[in-house]
Amino acid sequence: MTVPTNPIRQLANATWQVTITLGVASVIIGVAILAWPGKSLLVAGSLFAAYLLVSGFFQVVAGLFGEGHHRILGIASGALSIILGCICLRSAAETLLLLAIWIGIGWVFRGVFITSSAAGAPEVPNRPWAVFTGIVTVLGGIVLLVSPFGSLAVLTLVAGIWAVVLGLIEIVSGFQLRRAVTAHL
Repeated sequence: MTVPTNPIRQLANATWQVTITLGVASVIIGVAILAWPGKSLLVAGSLFAAYLLVSGFFQVVAGLFGEGHHRILGIASGALSIILGCICLRSAAETLLLLAIWIGIGWVFRGVFITSSAAGAPEVPNRPWAVFTGIVTVLGGIVLLVSPFGSLAVLTLVAGIWAVVLGLIEIVSGFQLRRAVTAHL
C-alpha cells in the first residue's frame, strides 16, 4: 500500500534542492566574475552582440508583417540592432563601449520614469524611497555615459560581489527550507 504524498510537501522538497543549486551556481559565477573580470566583460559583450543580432532579425521580420507606422518602426529598429550587433563583432572595445552606453541610457530613462512616477503619485508606497532610487538610477546612468569603461569595471566588480552574496543567501534559504520540510515529515 502506498501512502499518498502531499503536493505542497513535494513542491517544498524540490524547491530547497533547486534553491541550493541556484545558490551554488550564483556563487560560482560570482567568483568567476571576480577572478576574471576582463574575460567576464568579453563574455557579456559577446552575449550582447548576439542579442542585438537576434533581436534585430526578429524585429525586421515582425516589421515586414506589421502594418502602418509599426512596420516602418520595426524594420528601422531591427536594422539598427543588426548594424550595432555587427559593430560589436568588430571589436571587443567597441562592444563594451556600446554595452556601457546601452546600460547608461536605459538607467537614465528608467530613473526618470521611477522618479517622475513616484513624485507625481502621492499614493505610491514608500514614495521617498522610490524617488531616491530613481535619482540614484539616473546618476548611475550618467556616470556610465560619462565614463563607460571605468564604470563597466566597477559594475563588473559589483556584479561579482552581488552574485556571491545572493548565492550565499540562496544556499542558506535552501537549507532553512530543507530543515522546515524535514521537520514536518
